[in-house]
Amino acid sequence: MSLHGALNISDLRDIAKRTLPRGIFEFVDRGTEDEVSLRETISSFSAVKMYPRPLVDVSVRSTCTDIFGKEVSFPLIVAPTGAGGLCYYNGELAVARAAEKNHIPCVLALGAIASMERVFASAPNGRHWFQMYMLRDRDLTFEIARRSWSVGFEALVLTVDQPVPSNREYNRRNGFDSPFQINRRAVADALRSPNWLLGVLLRYVLLNGGMPRHENYPVGFQRAITSDPKLRTADANDTITWEDVDRFRKVWPGKLIVKGILRVEDAVSCMARGVDGIVVSGHGARTFDSGPTALSVLPRIVDSVGGKVSVFYDSGIRRGSDIAKAVALGADAVLAGRAILYGVAAGGQAGAELAMSILRTELDTTLAYLGCRTVSELSRDAIMDLKC
Repeated sequence: MSLHGALNISDLRDIAKRTLPRGIFEFVDRGTEDEVSLRETISSFSAVKMYPRPLVDVSVRSTCTDIFGKEVSFPLIVAPTGAGGLCYYNGELAVARAAEKNHIPCVLALGAIASMERVFASAPNGRHWFQMYMLRDRDLTFEIARRSWSVGFEALVLTVDQPVPSNREYNRRNGFDSPFQINRRAVADALRSPNWLLGVLLRYVLLNGGMPRHENYPVGFQRAITSDPKLRTADANDTITWEDVDRFRKVWPGKLIVKGILRVEDAVSCMARGVDGIVVSGHGARTFDSGPTALSVLPRIVDSVGGKVSVFYDSGIRRGSDIAKAVALGADAVLAGRAILYGVAAGGQAGAELAMSILRTELDTTLAYLGCRTVSELSRDAIMDLKC
């Protein structure tokens, strides 16, 4: 199937699966441990039914809304993902340009290959957000945050829901761990994907002077992905506390968003500490295999903050109707990661743009069936059954 034959996100996933080495595809596509949470996250959307509303003139519709007071073309934010640059050569730049063209925010991951400076320069008119994890050296952590602000990033997404590396056994089997292992299985895997080997990995080696590096880490940690033992010891997500959130609020002048909230009391604590937004997220079912689905707790969290902070939803977005369901349950917008990575793996910037276009078109169709002319008309009145 060519990119032009892709009609939905599942089609893009199929192309990505054929294009990428198994190790990279499974890193993007799979969950953790027995993947119970991944299956439940995806099925949680099918459990939510919505009432169609006929006899409403919906001949003029708009998917536009606003995020932090600025208009976006539809309520989607590109989620932070660490594999964009391995799915496609300079993939993070391609995704940023696609987001700029579609007038939606894009969150750059701390663990991305491309530096924040290069990403911003590639899409200077885009809305750039930066994801932050905690490092053991707090001063270095805040130095990276200040660096992103000086570059022009408008929001900081502090991710708090991964205290230790998750148990993804398939990554170790595939050699796709940290550091990236060049073992017999990984080499055979790459050789079975010649287009990726020639078009992505060898382009980095030949054009960028060697293996890709994590360019957003401090200088002392910017080593090749195949020889980077310091990255594992640099992270300190198991030490982060509410005091760190307070300090981020004091030193970060832009919008501060806390990602990875599933408890009502944590949402209330975020609100009390003056954050601008929270992301109700199960980390795409990639971290903890025994938690609730993010969709099941979304309404309670929305009610708990009473509109005083923006609430975003993340995990499992595959259809425009998924976006409609999350917004109807109270989310201001959703984050999507895998759907965009499938697109960029399938066709670079054009593939990422196609993924965004598919989701926006499906959302528009859903609005029409629900009798809604605008995104703001989505509400819980449309929800028939909530068995997430």
